[in-house]
Amino acid sequence: MADQLNLDNQKIDDAVLALLFLGLHGDKHVTRAWKSHDWNSLGRLFDAGYIHDPVGKSKSVVFTPEGLTRSEQLLTEIFGNVSVDSGENAG
Repeated sequence: MADQLNLDNQKIDDAVLALLFLGLHGDKHVTRAWKSHDWNSLGRLFDAGYIHDPVGKSKSVVFTPEGLTRSEQLLTEIFGNVSVDSGENAG
């Protein structure tokens, strides 16, 4: 179904990377996230250097340092609740 739509893969990859941040777990040496996202997108995120190879038996992916930073940034950018002051006074 998704193959038949004209979708922006970069926007999809950004959203997946941001959502991966919500599933963070790990210790001080490795940061992981559950890999229950689109496999094509995970492959592109691997190719871009944001995560380590998602192929394997593990149910999670390992972030690169760049991927961890970018995923947090995207989470705020895409899903953050930002209030904008319009400059008008209420009342």
